[in-house]
Amino acid sequence: MDVSAVKKPINTAKGLPNEFYIDHEVFELEKEKIFFAGWTAITFGKEVSNIGDAKPLELVGIPLLVVRGEDKNIRVFQNTCRHRGMILVQEKKNIKGAIRCPYHSWCYSTKGELKTTPHVGGPGQNTHPDMDRTALGLVSIRSHVWRDVVFVNISGTAEPFEIVNKDLMKRWAEFEQPIYHGGADSSFKLEIHCNWKLAVENYCESYHLPWVHPGLNSYSRLEDHYNIEKPGEYSGQGSLVYNPLLSSDGERFDDFPGLSEHWNKAAEYIALAPNVLLGVHRDHAFAIILEPLSNSKTREHIEIYYASSKMAESGFSDLRRKNTMMWKEVFEEDIFVVEGMQRGRHGRYFDGGKFSPVMEGPTHLFHRWVADRMS
Repeated sequence: MDVSAVKKPINTAKGLPNEFYIDHEVFELEKEKIFFAGWTAITFGKEVSNIGDAKPLELVGIPLLVVRGEDKNIRVFQNTCRHRGMILVQEKKNIKGAIRCPYHSWCYSTKGELKTTPHVGGPGQNTHPDMDRTALGLVSIRSHVWRDVVFVNISGTAEPFEIVNKDLMKRWAEFEQPIYHGGADSSFKLEIHCNWKLAVENYCESYHLPWVHPGLNSYSRLEDHYNIEKPGEYSGQGSLVYNPLLSSDGERFDDFPGLSEHWNKAAEYIALAPNVLLGVHRDHAFAIILEPLSNSKTREHIEIYYASSKMAESGFSDLRRKNTMMWKEVFEEDIFVVEGMQRGRHGRYFDGGKFSPVMEGPTHLFHRWVADRMS
């Protein structure tokens, strides 16, 4: 794969070649070089909010299990019994006592320790000299939780999350405070027939707002936005005219405490590669995890958070639903664009396209991020 044109300065660069969107072999290579090599998002901490909560899921084919232990910490394991490779947990549940394999009833603690091996030495004999339980605990997957997003590093070789993302964490240091999920009315999913990368690159730029998001553009115009560019790490866009949502009687969400004046009107939307789209505002935040289902299908998991626990109470349910529907409408407006680009990538003479040197710096940075890792 020749990605040399992608790495050129933006004024002469091309976008990623078609095979990065439609070729199954490229998608398989991305698993190793992108999703397994670095820090990839898999779920949200709210999904395992109680001690003993366990959620099984897959990351591009690898079975994983996310567990909230008795110490309240979140851990991620390979969801595979060390005995015969059986899937341990089939559906989201609360673990009472131990993680029990349904095949031969081997049991593990929520820290992954192998605790019992029934009849392993014969009927009534639960131990055997050749069965070292201390060496047969669940395979632990390196993980980190930031802004309620659970990240994993499958390879185990990436630099610590705080080092890899120190610049973004510094940029949003004012938001390093508790966030409160809004509940069932602050959560939704979208399934889109496009490659995961198209969802990222569309999110990075505001260039499309006047034509794709006319409602949003009516008060947050193209000229009210600015580019956010951190080569090799993240990119996105910001707005200088954010206005908090109001109820019919003038009620609004609480602001995050202690924010500087910059955030009175500003809001920022950043793509943290490979698969997390983040938004922050003075009174709420959201996170989107992109789950690649195939090289041409992506599931978006959208969760919305607020600045105080009061905002998650029933008294604010109408305003929360209004906020959720507003964002759902915005994100749904993008579907025809990313799906159209996916179909367009089957045009054999499309050469990766051209970037606007002024408007699409953030998108070009994401293309370069992918090209650097895949080459």
